[in-house]
Amino acid sequence: MGRAFEYRKEKKFKRWDAMAKNFTRIGREIAIAVKNGGPNPDTNPKLRLAIQNAKSVQMPKDRVDSAIKRASSKEEGNFEEVVYEGIGPGGVAMMVECATDNTTRTVANVRLLFSRGGGALGTSGSVGYLFDRKGIFKIEATKINLEEMELDLIDAGAEDIYEEEGVVYVETTFNDFGTMQKKLDDMKIEIMGAELLRLPHDKIKLNADNENLVNNLIEKLEEDDDVVNIFHNMDEAEN
Repeated sequence: MGRAFEYRKEKKFKRWDAMAKNFTRIGREIAIAVKNGGPNPDTNPKLRLAIQNAKSVQMPKDRVDSAIKRASSKEEGNFEEVVYEGIGPGGVAMMVECATDNTTRTVANVRLLFSRGGGALGTSGSVGYLFDRKGIFKIEATKINLEEMELDLIDAGAEDIYEEEGVVYVETTFNDFGTMQKKLDDMKIEIMGAELLRLPHDKIKLNADNENLVNNLIEKLEEDDDVVNIFHNMDEAEN
């Protein structure tokens, strides 16, 4: 009974940690959107998207409103988006996206984590060419008639459209991300959430030891509040 309780408690703490991380990430996404386009979501499409992403992780409305208010005042730091590139254990290429109000602190932390994790931080462009940047929009399947709207979505830049477990996914290039968001807005289609991904051209298979080292490095990077997303080219497919 004691072990079962500890297991349940550990799972609960992990859920809370994940929720706190998501809220921090969305909060910084809101801050950057407000700084760049103002606090009115009706005239700031990037903020509208951040608010939708907040809903997708069940971030309370009062926290969203507080994040917008802070970003509109001098209470919030001047966050900026930065991307670091590096090589992890086994030669895995890694891209680390951050939102930070202190790049000196962030790059030092990321460099240290790579070093301790058996990797090395690289220079800009050192591994970025190994990834394609794609946009993904998620729409509740019951909120869209694909037969009627598919051609419009393709005209707006959709490279792929597919449905899984009641969710329609619309994939675009990075350059067409904003065009697709505007098209969905114009079509009055409610977006569940959207994100920009860095998808590797090819994946590499590691031995179990190096795979564990890479996963450990990812876990440590994710614990840093400045880190927003981590992308890599390790093949995680089951044997």
